[in-house]
Amino acid sequence: MSRAAANSRFTIGALAKQSDVAIDTIRYYEREGLLPAPKRRASGYREYDASTIERVRFIRRGKDLGFSLDEIRDLLTLQADRTKGVEGIKQRASRRLDELNERIAQLSEMRDALARLVNECPGCGEPECCPILSSLHGEAQAPQVPAANACCGRPT
Repeated sequence: MSRAAANSRFTIGALAKQSDVAIDTIRYYEREGLLPAPKRRASGYREYDASTIERVRFIRRGKDLGFSLDEIRDLLTLQADRTKGVEGIKQRASRRLDELNERIAQLSEMRDALARLVNECPGCGEPECCPILSSLHGEAQAPQVPAANACCGRPT
């Protein structure tokens, strides 16, 4: 970052635009302690420096990777630890990766179950013939329909 850029000052609107987040998001990050309290101009307007832009972008990218704000707060603290910071960051990222893999497995199971129900549903007829409804009602096995149109009153 150039010296001129490092010495630049931004209003909250400019910070939001540079960071690609909403103004309310910046205020929220301040309330949550993720951003330091900004200096105030004589007019009372908040005034931010270039390092705040980088910090907001860091927070946003952390959210994009699935980290919670508490986890991002930890990452921000760990990045200043020259001794064990990177180790701690890797541990937290590994834990987040494991959680994401578990969630992906759960979502895959849900997708497969729903796809099976959608495939088995005739899409017409009496509600009793709908395996989707049967499943939502907690019935162990949806009624087996001999042909897709059997419950629809159409010849198969």
